Order: sequence, then C-alpha cells, then structure tokens
Amino acid sequence: MDKIDRMRAFALVAKNASFTLAAQRMGRSPRLVSKYVADLEEALGVQLLNRTTRSVSLTDAGATYLTMCEPLLDGFDELEEAVRNQQAALRGVIHISAPTGFGSVRLAPSLADFAALHPEVEIDLRLSDRRVSIIDEGLDLAIRIGPMRDSSLKVRQLGSMPLVVCASPAYLKRTGMPTHPHALEAHECILDGNMTESTIWRFNMDGQELAVHVNGRLRANAPAASARLAATGVAVARCPAYTVSEALKSGELVELFANNCVTPYVVAALFPQNRRLTTRVRALIDHLASDTSLCSDLKR
Repeated sequence: MDKIDRMRAFALVAKNASFTLAAQRMGRSPRLVSKYVADLEEALGVQLLNRTTRSVSLTDAGATYLTMCEPLLDGFDELEEAVRNQQAALRGVIHISAPTGFGSVRLAPSLADFAALHPEVEIDLRLSDRRVSIIDEGLDLAIRIGPMRDSSLKVRQLGSMPLVVCASPAYLKRTGMPTHPHALEAHECILDGNMTESTIWRFNMDGQELAVHVNGRLRANAPAASARLAATGVAVARCPAYTVSEALKSGELVELFANNCVTPYVVAALFPQNRRLTTRVRALIDHLASDTSLCSDLKR
C-alpha cells in the first residue's frame, strides 16, 4: 500500500472530519480510506484520529502529523504536475475564496478568461463576505480587499481598489454639502463591517494622509449594500468605485471630495506560507496580477 495514499487519506479525513467525504474526494470507498488511516497509525505506532459513531477529530499527535504532512503532499503534487506540464496543459482544481460583490463583478470575468486559456483547469469559486480560513476551508488561495491582517499567510498584491465617498442628493439637501473630509465627523456614515478600523476613513490631502474619524448607526459587510443604503438618503457611504459607477452617472449618488483622493484598498491574493504553490495556482495568480481590468476604476 502506497504511503502517499495513506497520508492523503489521513489529511482528507482530518480536514473534512469525515471518512465518507474523504473517500468521495479520493474516489475510494470509506472502508478503504479507513484502512489507509489505520495502516498509517499502525506504521507510526500512534493514534492520529479520535473516532466516535458521530464524529472524527485529531489527537495531539494527529494535529502535529497533519501540519507536517500537508506540505509534503503539496510538494509531491507539485512535482507530479510540473513533470506533466512539461508535456501537457495545466490541469486540476483551484479552490478560491473572494468577497461576494468583487468576486461576482470583477473576479468572475477574469477567472473566465483564465479558464478559457486553460480548458483542463477547474475553478471552484466560493463567495463570502466573511474572512474564511484558507486552511480550515481547504482553499488554495483567497482574494482579500483592505488591510491584510493574517500574518500567517503569504500576500501577493494584485492592485488597488479606488474608493468613492458619496451620498444621495436628498441627504445633501437635508444636511448640506460637506466641504472638507473632517466635516464627515458630524455626519451619519455607513460603516464597513469587514474593516478593523471601520470608523476611520483615510484621504490624501496634498500628498499627506488624513485620517478622519466617522460614526453612524448603520453597518454593512458588503459594499453593494452600503451603496444602496446611501442611495436611500440615510447616510454617507464609502464604496469601491465599481459599485457606485452607474449611480454616479445617473445622479442617484453624488461624489464628495473628488479632489481629495480617498486612500484606496489593497487587493491581494493570500495563500498559506508553508504550502508550495502548484503550477496551476501560480499561473492563476500571475494572470490576476496582470489583468488590468481587475482593479481599475470604471469611468463615471
């Protein structure tokens, strides 16, 4: 019995907390996967998994073994893929996470272009406005926007996301047009639930960064929701330009402080530090980094 199969079976069971799901991903029967893990434990002389009729969990030894064997499995996969790709096209699945709005509007077309270039690559795009764990969710990479908070991940910057501070004509008629970013401190603002510093909006004033403290009763974790709230006239919003481009053109929203550029968000690809990237994932990251339409502003 191949040791790689044993290690792979154990890693899949551990990550999915299920022999059945691991068997499905390996294309094996649950009984065979169970035998793989049992044989691995016997060879090592240590129990790696706690098993009950309802759950599967890692022992301390199992957690240590998982941490060490995953890079080996990734390296083995990359070795095989590198040899195959000398004679063949990229192939395999890429599991990727991204914010819902950005993933739908900007990332999806770029992924479609990549898929057209590499017909044997499968894309598993998972959209969520929460910061999912790349390792726990079994992802190859995640696209994040804003401050990069997780120091355990490698970061490849893909570009910057232009931001717009805006409000509806009805709101501005009721409250008056703020003439300076600091005036926002007296206004009702919509806060971004994804940001650690949701009450600080940053501007570029003559080459110097200005931090403005804002507050408001409304909080949203998706920019499209912030834009729609602002359009109803309840508050001022700070949104990625692509989410409000049409509303600005139609006059539904009005841009504030156009001459004082709002400090943009960073758009980046994140992946585990201890995992060697497969050729297909590296190719996808290179593709996203070279795609000028991914982060560029839309004309308004």
